[in-house]
Amino acid sequence: MSRRILLVTHPQRSEVPALADELAERLADSGIAVETVPEPPTGPPGEQAAIAARDAELVVVFGGDGTILRGAEVAREAGIPVLGVNLGRVGFLAEAEREEMSQVTERIVAQDYKVEERMTLEVDVYQNGQLVCHNWALNEASVEKSARERMLEVTVEIDGRPLSTWGCDGVVMSTPTGSTAYAFSGGGPIVWPDVRALLVVPISAHALFARPLVLGPDTRLAVEVVPHANVTGVMWCDGRRPVDLPPGARVEVRRSDLPVRLARLNTWSFTDRLVAKFALPVQGWRGRPEGASS
Repeated sequence: MSRRILLVTHPQRSEVPALADELAERLADSGIAVETVPEPPTGPPGEQAAIAARDAELVVVFGGDGTILRGAEVAREAGIPVLGVNLGRVGFLAEAEREEMSQVTERIVAQDYKVEERMTLEVDVYQNGQLVCHNWALNEASVEKSARERMLEVTVEIDGRPLSTWGCDGVVMSTPTGSTAYAFSGGGPIVWPDVRALLVVPISAHALFARPLVLGPDTRLAVEVVPHANVTGVMWCDGRRPVDLPPGARVEVRRSDLPVRLARLNTWSFTDRLVAKFALPVQGWRGRPEGASS
């Protein structure tokens, strides 16, 4: 059977067609076919993408973290790895830059990459006691206000017990992978990806107790939109796939058994990735003296 990879691209990047042609030509010389996956701007990938992923060995993504998240939607159910080539700014999930296309192609041909599994979330939305939506997220599920002029009142529940009610702009429920994304912007901690944990980060909450929380991996989270406030919210998974939340709606979040698999070309530690992606100052570091005893 011939080898085949899928390509997911940012639809508005002018450099994408040339990069896609370059990749296809290089891989074709080694007998590897490239198929571009049509992907909608906000909704889940369609049936055509799901069928295409069944026999593919890799999903290659040209774009930033948002495009890589769309690539993860294509790859997750099929269990195939995602390899990101960064065309954005930070590109925290990406593994290579556009200038490294030659090396990327060589590594794909040789299947010279490691696969890292990242925890995901299962997300259920209930209205009037009825399940109206089942979804998932790699970075986070967020419950947010849908009208700028009004606060959203939500009650956070942990393992079946109420924790607190917040008037806020929203609540982010994140994986360790998502700790460098929306949760980070909201003041949450960075959690190393090999830590099994769930994060809860309130956004602009008007409350004395409104600190980010780090919870165990088997915690079952829920956020309820307080009915008496009569304010509508919206739930987003990875900034995509929105679901309206009328007063009284409930969002339940738990760890998923199905991970996203990321193809890794580099041997960076997560610390090195943080330093590189966030341009952190490390001048003056000397490291442990050679020969020092443990």
